[in-house]
Amino acid sequence: MDLRIFTEPQQGASYETLLKVAKATEDLGFDAFFRSDHYLRMGAVDGLPGPTDAWITLAGLARETRRIRLGTLMTAGTFRLPGVLAIQVAQVDQMSGGRVELGLGAGWFEEEHKAYGIPFPKEKFARLEEQLAIVTGLWGTETGEEFSYDGTYYQLENSPALPKPAQGKVPVLVGGHGATRTPRLAAQYADEFNIPFASLEDSARQFGRVRAAAEAAGRKGDELVYSNALVACVGRDDAEVARRAAAIGREVDELKANGLAGSPAEVVDKIGRYAEIGASRVYLQMLDLDDLDHLELISTQVQSQLS
Repeated sequence: MDLRIFTEPQQGASYETLLKVAKATEDLGFDAFFRSDHYLRMGAVDGLPGPTDAWITLAGLARETRRIRLGTLMTAGTFRLPGVLAIQVAQVDQMSGGRVELGLGAGWFEEEHKAYGIPFPKEKFARLEEQLAIVTGLWGTETGEEFSYDGTYYQLENSPALPKPAQGKVPVLVGGHGATRTPRLAAQYADEFNIPFASLEDSARQFGRVRAAAEAAGRKGDELVYSNALVACVGRDDAEVARRAAAIGREVDELKANGLAGSPAEVVDKIGRYAEIGASRVYLQMLDLDDLDHLELISTQVQSQLS
């Protein structure tokens, strides 16, 4: 089971804070550092000092880390033109020596679009499908060849399809709860399918849909990596769990029901149940980015039992 650290910087985090968390992620033996791609806080937080851009952040971290994978859950398709996104991700992959992964989603948070003057189209999912075709098509075009695309929403003409990522193939993540179109897109374009904040039952159901869609598309169902994103709140005792829950404005019982909360033994047990339904990777949503002791506890008492 791979454990990856997943952050939500729009809730309030500077680049320096993210750098500390990324370095701790690497030093403590976690597999990867991922971040959300949002420009506006959510809920009752001030979001200070303000948002950071996902791909600018990852570019900086690419030069400051050595081993961990770097990526997004999920880059919003509404934020960037697909040709530009392909260039940005390829460049950051080069800067990291081939450690980047791209989670790409349709975009959903209308308020952040209004706040920063970003168009919020109705046909987001159809646009996402074209974006996946373009980004993967640009990367997959042989050097010296050209790439063209004539879609409903995007048109590319005689693109040199450069630059290329350092990796032979940047892993692409598709995720979500949709019952039909999401599994189909994952089957067509994804290396990994991620379901965020879902129960064991809902995860098993959605993993099954994606496997079926992959097989219908001529792929093996197990060709994809299946992963969950779940909030983490781990403590050595009940008091420490309660303190960490309070720090992120959540209730312990709710976190235990909907996330990975409790003692290290409780969390190891619950991760094991996700493994039983086919998950081989978990993104630990860390909401208090100043609590690096939390990362150390998970590394020494949870991750060590899953290795």
